[in-house]
Amino acid sequence: MGRSPKKRGRDINGILVLDKPAGMSSNGALQHVKRMYNANKAGHTGNLDVPATGLLPICLGEATKVSAYLLDSSKTYRAKCRLGTTTTTGDADGEILVEKPVPDLSETDIRQACTKFTGDIEQVPPMYSALKQNGKRLYELAYKGVEVERKARKITIHRIDLLDYKNNEFEIEVFCTKGTYIRTLAEDIGNELTCGAHILSLRRLGAGPFHESQMVTQAQLQTVAEKGLEQLDKLLLPMDTALKDMPEVRLSEGVAYYLCQGQTVTASGLPKSGRLRIYDHSANFLGLGEVTEDGRVAPKRLINKLETPARG
Repeated sequence: MGRSPKKRGRDINGILVLDKPAGMSSNGALQHVKRMYNANKAGHTGNLDVPATGLLPICLGEATKVSAYLLDSSKTYRAKCRLGTTTTTGDADGEILVEKPVPDLSETDIRQACTKFTGDIEQVPPMYSALKQNGKRLYELAYKGVEVERKARKITIHRIDLLDYKNNEFEIEVFCTKGTYIRTLAEDIGNELTCGAHILSLRRLGAGPFHESQMVTQAQLQTVAEKGLEQLDKLLLPMDTALKDMPEVRLSEGVAYYLCQGQTVTASGLPKSGRLRIYDHSANFLGLGEVTEDGRVAPKRLINKLETPARG
């Protein structure tokens, strides 16, 4: 007798904007949500450090097809930092490396130091990061006491706002491109102020089109889960909310049919270039397309026609 097919879970599609708690890995949060929804497929959109909290969009089902575009989006963080101490990890979980006296600093001094790191800059990733080198995660090497040379990477920090400064601790809000390490930024600001620094707490407030007010906490998720899957599904956002920054195009029924067969089609009102959100005449989301050199629409990442949450 052959084996019965393994149950894969539900074909549920949408995005949960999770408020990741401190002490949980991003993958741990992902697996927890996947189990709660009994989803057949799930993916998150960029790691948050285990001690960090905040916005972690989790894509279920067909929404995993748009997760890569969230990975590339800019992020907003709030960080509380302590001057005078550097640690092995750049945050409060690490061992103390160096302690230095903190100069008599004003808020103006902190702001001036922050301005040196705004705009297009280069940043050396920390050893305690998930980047790979020769097939090994840097943090795996760091935990073994091995340090390797890392190449500086170009990033853009759009703004750094000083929110508070007292008792040798400062709090900042940072709006930056992907690939920015806030722990490294805190260390760099501390070095600019001659005394070093490390992060006490880190919270992500925004990623691409998603913002703090949309987050669902673990406690809220658990409360809703007790009411059943139907209520849980109401917490999901439609997958196209991840792409709100892209222009959209609507296609007639016939044109949409040919696009869904993989063909390049003609449409009006297109931008000169770039990617598009594509909808049919009934405003159903079809997926992603790209404007071709001759001014038509080519399919790039189409979704299967399954029901998606209607919450906006």
